Amino acid sequence: MVDSRTAPFAAASTATVADAMDRPDPQIRDATTVDRAKSLVRANDLPYLVLRDSAGRCAGLVTRDRLLSYPARTWSGERTLVREAAGDAGPYAWRSLKLPLAAVAMEVRDLEAWPVVDDDGYLVGVLTLAGLGRHLSAG
Repeated sequence: MVDSRTAPFAAASTATVADAMDRPDPQIRDATTVDRAKSLVRANDLPYLVLRDSAGRCAGLVTRDRLLSYPARTWSGERTLVREAAGDAGPYAWRSLKLPLAAVAMEVRDLEAWPVVDDDGYLVGVLTLAGLGRHLSAG
């Protein structure tokens, strides 16, 4: 039986996340304040920031919309760390994950971007809806 969510992607059934992921930029430490992260997002017109912990491993991803939902220059924004604002702290995608499954997972979890990590939790890329769409539409 064909799942209706993955049927349009049947031609890309052998493609993996590694084929469609983008570079893992931009990245910031998860101990950065929300106000600082908002400044970076605004100044560089970024859709998201990938978070790294003190050991350099992926600690999540925070979207522009989520950051901008914090009021401007408030006590809470100056004291709140971006790791507390990140909505999704895993699990993360891995390079060998098949694209149709990744598409379903992103839809179910309502993700715009999904960090891709290696076996040790280090960031190797980011799978975005745009990257997913570009690759699947080409197949």
